[in-house]
Amino acid sequence: MAGGFGTRMRPLTCNIPKPMLPVANRPVMEHGLKLLKKYGLSDIRVLLYYHPQVIREFFGDGAPLGLSLTFVTTDTDLGTAGAVRYAQKEHGDSAIVMSGDVLTDFDLAAVLAYHKEKGSKATLVLTRVTNPLAYGVVITAADGRIVRFLEKPTWGEVFSDTINTGIYVLEPEALALIPDGKEFDFSRNLFPLLMEKNIPLYGYVATGYWRDIGSLAEYRQAQVDILRGEVDVEIQGQKTGRIGKDVWLGDGSRVDPSAKLRGAVVLGKRCRIGPGAQVANAILGDDCTVERGAIVADSVLWDHVAVGAEAELKEDVVASHCSIGAKAFLAEGVVVSDHCQIGAAAVVKADVKLWPYKTVEEGATLSTSLVWGEKWSKSLFGAYGVTGLTNVEITPEFAAKLGATYGATLPEGSTVIVSRDSHKSSRLIGRAVMSGILSTGVNVHDLQAVPIPVARFAIRSTGDAGGLHARRSPFDRRITDIKFLDAAGMDLSSAKEKGIEGLFFREDFRRADAEATGEITFPQRVLEYYKEGLLAAVDAGTLKSAKLKVVVDYAFGSAATIFPSVLGELGCEVVALNAYLDESRLTRTAEEFDAALGQLSTIVPTLKADLGVLMDAGGEKVFLVDETGRILSGDEALAAVILLGLKSGEVKALAVPVSASQAIEEMARPFGAEVVRTRTTYRSMMEVAASGRVQVAGEGTGGFIFPRFHPAMDAMCATVKALEFLAKAGEPLSRVRATVPDYAMVREHVPCQWEMKGSIMRHLIEATKDSQVELLDGIKVRHDGSWVIVMPDGDRPLFHVNAEAPTEAQARQLAGRYLDMIRSWQE
Repeated sequence: MAGGFGTRMRPLTCNIPKPMLPVANRPVMEHGLKLLKKYGLSDIRVLLYYHPQVIREFFGDGAPLGLSLTFVTTDTDLGTAGAVRYAQKEHGDSAIVMSGDVLTDFDLAAVLAYHKEKGSKATLVLTRVTNPLAYGVVITAADGRIVRFLEKPTWGEVFSDTINTGIYVLEPEALALIPDGKEFDFSRNLFPLLMEKNIPLYGYVATGYWRDIGSLAEYRQAQVDILRGEVDVEIQGQKTGRIGKDVWLGDGSRVDPSAKLRGAVVLGKRCRIGPGAQVANAILGDDCTVERGAIVADSVLWDHVAVGAEAELKEDVVASHCSIGAKAFLAEGVVVSDHCQIGAAAVVKADVKLWPYKTVEEGATLSTSLVWGEKWSKSLFGAYGVTGLTNVEITPEFAAKLGATYGATLPEGSTVIVSRDSHKSSRLIGRAVMSGILSTGVNVHDLQAVPIPVARFAIRSTGDAGGLHARRSPFDRRITDIKFLDAAGMDLSSAKEKGIEGLFFREDFRRADAEATGEITFPQRVLEYYKEGLLAAVDAGTLKSAKLKVVVDYAFGSAATIFPSVLGELGCEVVALNAYLDESRLTRTAEEFDAALGQLSTIVPTLKADLGVLMDAGGEKVFLVDETGRILSGDEALAAVILLGLKSGEVKALAVPVSASQAIEEMARPFGAEVVRTRTTYRSMMEVAASGRVQVAGEGTGGFIFPRFHPAMDAMCATVKALEFLAKAGEPLSRVRATVPDYAMVREHVPCQWEMKGSIMRHLIEATKDSQVELLDGIKVRHDGSWVIVMPDGDRPLFHVNAEAPTEAQARQLAGRYLDMIRSWQE
């Protein structure tokens, strides 16, 4: 399989396909071909698409390697499985499928023997890795049969550290299931079809080396692994072993006696290392020169690279036909594409990339890539969107690039909504993001300062392609959050987030012509439309008749600009707290939040109010106080609102996360209501809400969704629906809460190194194989009347362990068992 574009490897793959990337001075695909030959596989069909002539011209018919190569190209994208079917359409043989850009030394004879022994129709070669997020995670039964797999999971979906390597052994019966001439993928289509038809599908866990060269970091690491002797591949040249060093010299290469070679060094043909030069743990291609006193350390140089006197390279990759001037300095992580010139005494800062045919003038300092910008982070998106230190990590330059990346994922001429909170830093970042979006030919509807639910509602009502909201973090005054929304006003899916991340780090997105750049407009009556929609989604008559009294703390957020008029039209008597915009108070510490709730719990019974509500500054979540002044915990508020909805007769089906209390099912059972369990992400809850299956969705930290209005968390909607349910119930909130089934919930966490998360999940799966286990999100294990759930945190190196039981002591004992298991596996 050699047809990929290699976009994540740019700028190295601007002019060559990824299988031709040199690894130890030979194309990575050549190492794969030699591995196949080693195990007697010589009839090879190579599927080409991107720069096919480069591969054809280099390998020819394969005779010099003792192989028979047939090149196959298609005009359309048939998917991975569809392309293999196309290549095999005239041949009815069994086949082994392998990627042309993977470096491995697996024992293929053992793979084929296992395949034959099991009578498998399709065998996936598996391996174990420390970070399985970028791969397909696979779970096998004791006999090796595959029972579950998931492509590129989130941490909550990681059930093992065993992943799919992309090496398959396929029998004609499996190949026959691939439709001819249609797009068909192995992981998304063929393998699920085999499982559905109960056709034998096995996984072989291989030992040995395997690395998917899918990123620039992985590419350089593969070279490091070769130098360390961790992978069995052929290295050309004469090995001259000395104490403390292994040096391979290509034909015609010369090393000055005063030069120092340290660690493992590979020199191609006709290289020249000058007096006093130092080369350490490096690979140099053919016809490279390193002049007097220069240093090349932990780096990879392709063919025809000249390094000037006293220049210094550390942990860099330099492609073919480049020159590095005297006394130039390339910091760690620099990638220089082909035909570039770095002038004398120039400085190239860490992680900068240069696209082909670029020039850095003599004495210049280059701190941003010569295409777009700098590398900021390993990943962009976290639990709260894109977050970072304001004006340090989330800078105007970063925000503009992020906006351009987002805009490039949308069609030119489309429109997105941009909104923010009232803080001046959010205005700054929002405008920078808008400039990037406009540069790609995408228009912007600027809503300015509105609550996040209003922005979500506006996207759905205008039919815009998506949107984003910039805000000061409610948890940390130093942080800015940028939340991206899809065309339905919901959080972006993880697939969309990964697509934006990939494009951001590749730094390869479009710019519109001057006349095609986007425009900014300011939609009118957005708040009015939102108010009309909200009023239409509630039983206004019942609320007006009840004449309920409510105390609302707006937390200085923008909900104060719209919600008082909504409550006024519903006939509620309202006491408003902090009902004005104050950008300096949008973020509250835990102590300030608790103090605000305490103040609310005092005011509500003093004023004889029916309900107290504290909103978050973004207008998404609510925290409730009953008429007696009792502050309801998040779990209590969730259960109470759901029970009120069930009693009202409106709620026939509801959705809660897998981590919510089992009391929910107990309450729903007498009403004949369906309970749908979701993953713990907001996106998962929104998807279920948008499906039309449920009338309410909620979670244990104040988030409620009423999809009749819109499928998003909305504090204003949640407040009026809670008031409506109270009016219909005709009983106070305290009495409703008292009838909720009583369970004790404990929430703990335990530190865990990132690279061990996958293996911990695999150990946990194995340890609970005889228990009642649910794998919706994390691993949930049911015990008699109790349950525990173990979830890896997506942003931090730790596991969450939540347990529920009839008593707190039982819940703590259950959680403690699993905490101890995780600690012991780490040891």
